[in-house]
Amino acid sequence: MQSMERRNIKNSLSLQLDPSVFELATEEEKLQQEVMGESTTFFKDGIKKLLKNPLAVFSLVVLSIIIVTILVAPMVVPYKYSEIISVDGKRDRGAKNLKPFEYSELEQEYIDNGGEVFPHIFGTDALSRDYFIRVVYGTRVSLSVGLFASLIVLVIGLLYGSISGYVGGRADLIMMRIVDIIYSLPDMLIIILLSVVLDQVLQSAGGGLVDRLGSNMISIFLVFGLLYWVGMARLVRGQILSIKKNEYVLAAKAVGAKAPRIIRKHILPNSISVIIISTALQIPSAIFTESFLSFVGLGVQAPMPSLGSLANAAREGLQSYPYKLLFPATIICLIVLSLNLLGDGMRDAFDPKLRK
Repeated sequence: MQSMERRNIKNSLSLQLDPSVFELATEEEKLQQEVMGESTTFFKDGIKKLLKNPLAVFSLVVLSIIIVTILVAPMVVPYKYSEIISVDGKRDRGAKNLKPFEYSELEQEYIDNGGEVFPHIFGTDALSRDYFIRVVYGTRVSLSVGLFASLIVLVIGLLYGSISGYVGGRADLIMMRIVDIIYSLPDMLIIILLSVVLDQVLQSAGGGLVDRLGSNMISIFLVFGLLYWVGMARLVRGQILSIKKNEYVLAAKAVGAKAPRIIRKHILPNSISVIIISTALQIPSAIFTESFLSFVGLGVQAPMPSLGSLANAAREGLQSYPYKLLFPATIICLIVLSLNLLGDGMRDAFDPKLRK
């Protein structure tokens, strides 16, 4: 009995923990511990926050549907964007300005005799061409212009702003004055002048891609490369000016790292969120600019369609065929609105200053 009491006294004063005193963790507690201990990165955390934004998710769904449609539709629809509708090898002159899912007299007669005709989902235009496939190719052109123009703006603005912000001093002063001069140039006037000059130059040079796009579209790309990068350059310069004073940049300089490596490894990765957000917001701006220029006749040349050129052509029969303007205008609104909402969602998700 006395030995038992001595053992209890010894155990009570011992620093060793008795496992029998503790309860086993429940499954909910184990799951909570796993979640608390889960490793994450800046990109993963930003994606999670982005997917919690309902407007951003809706924009992703709309853009995904549009992209899948413009990629798959040409494989399913048997018409071409410049093809005049023919039935059994004969041109159908009665297929002008058909309503959606409407057949011409010749097509209906061919169907009654056992033939098969693919329906005109959006009807036809004044030249007896399927309007749906023209809207699909017009969407392709507008999205391609937006993405390519944004890539030009990103590359030029990133390089120019990085050099200006990191070097500083007199070089920064001169480079920013050049930016101010370029920023003051009227872009519409430059596009018109380039279109006139390039039209004569490219006609003599020729080429498959040049003939398909036309001098107007090439001038749009050149204007984006010459004028629209200044906003990105200013943004990158401001980010670098605020980041290059941090301790890790001074430490990299102290160990002998050169300027290109410091910019590439230390400065740009810490400002990548702002760059991504600005690029995402630049895409709808480029699409809208191209649509506007095509609407006034300075965009893609016929027969290659664009959403802006389709809307411009639909003005002639607006009272008789209002749906011809409705389809391209709706696609432009959906693309621009979705990209703007997605850009706002990316800003809220990836910008550290806006995180809660």
